[in-house]
Amino acid sequence: MLNLDHLREWEVVKKVVRRHWMAFVPLFLYSVLVLIIIISVYFTMWFTLMSNLIVIIFTMFSILFLFIDWLNNELDMYVISNKRIIGIDQISFLNRTVSECSLADVQEVNSKTKWIFANLFDYGSVTIQTAWNASNFHMAIVPEPLKTARQILNIVEELKKGKPNESFSK
Repeated sequence: MLNLDHLREWEVVKKVVRRHWMAFVPLFLYSVLVLIIIISVYFTMWFTLMSNLIVIIFTMFSILFLFIDWLNNELDMYVISNKRIIGIDQISFLNRTVSECSLADVQEVNSKTKWIFANLFDYGSVTIQTAWNASNFHMAIVPEPLKTARQILNIVEELKKGKPNESFSK
């Protein structure tokens, strides 16, 4: 569930863009590898207090690093409202960057897919270029990048054409 308390009362969330499930495949492979290592070490070592302690410490740190990696991918998102774009980029554990830009400042929205897996599973990157040089938004491993870029452009065009919004009719 998305909790955006900092949205203004007249803002309506039009689209939320999150990472594709393919971003979590390396994480799954790492967890399987860690599980294999833990099981093999546990059954090949002598059952002493020291060996059990080593396996427990390794397991705890592995789970911690896997959780942090999952969290870094899960919390990356774009929120496109009827007036602005909010980019939330989880850089590392307890290190987050939140950027925002008015939809009126959006100049260009690009999408890119490359390699065979990206085309087979329909994921790629979306870049939103704004009038300000420092506030370009880029998110990799986005589901349906062409459709997502087109939807963002449609929201921008709707704002620039001045179509009446359902949020202002109240």
